[in-house]
Amino acid sequence: MSEKNCAKKSNIGGQAVIEGVMMRGKKSMAIAVRDSDGCIRLETKRLQPPNSKLSKIPVLRGIVNFISTMVMGINTLMRSADVFGEAEPTKFEKWMAKKLKINLMTAVTVISLFLGIGLAIALFVLLPTFLTDMIYLLADISKDVQPILYSIIVGVFKIIILLCYLLTVSLIKDIKRTFMYHGAEHKTINCYESGQQLTVSNIQKHTTLHNRCGTTFLFYVIFISIIVFILLQSLISFSIIDNYLAQVGIRILAIPLVAGIAYELFKFLAKHDWKIFMPLKLPGLLLQKITTKEPDDQMVEVALTAFTAALEMDSDDSIKEVKFATAKKREDVEKTLADMFEKANISQPQANIDWTISHVLNIERNKIITVKTISAKDYQTIIALAKNRAKGEPLQYVLKETQFCGYKINLSQDVLIPRFETEIIAEEAIKRIKPQSSVLDLCTGSGCIAIAVQKKTGCKVSAADISEKAVKLAKSNAAANNAEIEFIVSDMFENLAGRKFDIIISNPPYIKSSDIDSLEREVKDYEPLSALDGGEDGLKYYKIIAQNAKNFINDGGIIFLETGYNQSEEVKELFSEYNNIEVIKDLDGNNRILKIGGERH
Repeated sequence: MSEKNCAKKSNIGGQAVIEGVMMRGKKSMAIAVRDSDGCIRLETKRLQPPNSKLSKIPVLRGIVNFISTMVMGINTLMRSADVFGEAEPTKFEKWMAKKLKINLMTAVTVISLFLGIGLAIALFVLLPTFLTDMIYLLADISKDVQPILYSIIVGVFKIIILLCYLLTVSLIKDIKRTFMYHGAEHKTINCYESGQQLTVSNIQKHTTLHNRCGTTFLFYVIFISIIVFILLQSLISFSIIDNYLAQVGIRILAIPLVAGIAYELFKFLAKHDWKIFMPLKLPGLLLQKITTKEPDDQMVEVALTAFTAALEMDSDDSIKEVKFATAKKREDVEKTLADMFEKANISQPQANIDWTISHVLNIERNKIITVKTISAKDYQTIIALAKNRAKGEPLQYVLKETQFCGYKINLSQDVLIPRFETEIIAEEAIKRIKPQSSVLDLCTGSGCIAIAVQKKTGCKVSAADISEKAVKLAKSNAAANNAEIEFIVSDMFENLAGRKFDIIISNPPYIKSSDIDSLEREVKDYEPLSALDGGEDGLKYYKIIAQNAKNFINDGGIIFLETGYNQSEEVKELFSEYNNIEVIKDLDGNNRILKIGGERH
């Protein structure tokens, strides 16, 4: 790819992390990690601009960049690990912060940095120098005879050790996955720089190799170290550094200088694709064959998420930072929800908390106490549901389900939420229904009454409602509960001509039109008006049933009606031609159910 043909140039680079990718732009960085639930978690951060004076001084800027990159790399790796670990500080971490004024993350970063530097010195300074000294000793060659050859041999050993190290770690399963994410990082950047649309399929077409890769930088460090030490040993009397410790000391002290020069070479060659420089680039690209592997599509999705976030933040300073959503302690989740519900003045907050958590975790309410931590995925779902509840949306609509007579009923705002009072009408009807009975559930809504009746008696049940959406939902509820029910879209008795039933059950709309606005917010703002509004006097649908029921019920049949807490006497009057009317109270002692039967006058 020549400079003329390159569609875009990008300042974004990155690194692979634990099950993810970090992308770093000029002004921001983004870490995307796929967690144990399979969800991509994203964290972004604004970066402090580099010191303008230092960034203009060759070599010195490379030294600063080398150190800052090491620190960021360690922090990024540990941050990605947090996605799979405990979200909250341990007691030990809190103790360190309080008593010793030490942040454990900072301490781990410093320790990891020194360990990393120590390992690098051991592998690429101590060991190559020791092996070279052994060769000179065994061959009985004086070091001052061929000082340049000495540095070349040390450099060759460094390359061999680097190759062996990379090949060995590439056999480890987890490291291999990290190398696959490394490949995804390169492919994504290559796709962007080629000018193609950033899609998974387009990204997968590109190579896993890239000029601005840390692996290439490592080779440049070794290459420059050979040249630097050849020059040093040409300028300095070999007798001064004729012993092992002196050699090691000078090589350690020279590391910053080597890194600074290597950075300048790395930066220069990354900008230019001239063929004349290919011999210098080729070794680093060949090493990338080891440190990058072909990623799967899910890995590319993670890299794309990180890249897009960094790109957007670099171009828009108004975009805010985001933190990883991590696992939470169950007690802390409950406290968060309690605070939300208290501010929103939600009644029975603990019950709402329990139902929300048990719903998301798919466990019984009494098992919640056994839960120690809640995953990031579940936590996000719980918070999203709680926010809707805090806005006033009824819990049953938030959870999209409820229980009715022991059966799970799915809900939407197209149907009324079944109340406990309605369970009474179903239970009273069930007492008097025989397996051979035919039952009509008029104004069925979610189908809850029809389902309870059919499942508990095995009788033939038909259910009608004016709302096509309600009938569709009721059908799905019946199927989910294995209830055999005939559903009919009908405005009351309109589409039931010529049919008769042994039992008619109805919980029709019974709120007066003028009372709708005075209802609780959870009812008037969320439940369907058509399931609430009973007309000017609240008796509109009872009148229709009273006028038409005799044409649809068999001799000796029974009508069960649910009424408003203060409507039973008025409804009884509408059915005064029947000589057997029984009033049944609800759990609060209100007249709630009418059982209407017997001969008509």
